[in-house]
Amino acid sequence: MKVCAMLQSHPDLKVIGEAEDGLEAVRKAEELKPDLILLDIGMPALSGIEAAERISKIVPAAKILFVTQENDPDVAATALSNGAKGLVLKVNAHRELLPAVEAILDGRRFLGSGVSVH
Repeated sequence: MKVCAMLQSHPDLKVIGEAEDGLEAVRKAEELKPDLILLDIGMPALSGIEAAERISKIVPAAKILFVTQENDPDVAATALSNGAKGLVLKVNAHRELLPAVEAILDGRRFLGSGVSVH
C-alpha cells in the first residue's frame, strides 16, 4: 500500500499535498502549512534532509517524519538534528507508519525498527 493511501485510510488524517522533489516540498510546506510533513531522505533537486532544514525554519510548527530506505545511523542522526521528529524505514511502513504519525502528532519522537542513530 502506498504511503498516501495508508494515511488516507485513517479517519483523522487528511492528505493536503504531495511533492515530487525537495524544492517542491519546501514550497508546498510554506503554502499549505501542514501539521505533519512526510519526506524521503533521497529526494531529487533538494535532499529530504536539506528540505527538512528549510521547512523547520519557514514552518516551525510543522512536524517532519522521514519515510525512507536509508538506514545509515549517521544519516538518521543528521535527519533528526535537522528538524525531523521521526524516521520509519520503507520496508516497515506498512506496520509502523500510522503509529509513527500518531506519536509525532502527539508530540513524541518515533524511531522505527531497524533505525539506529549515532
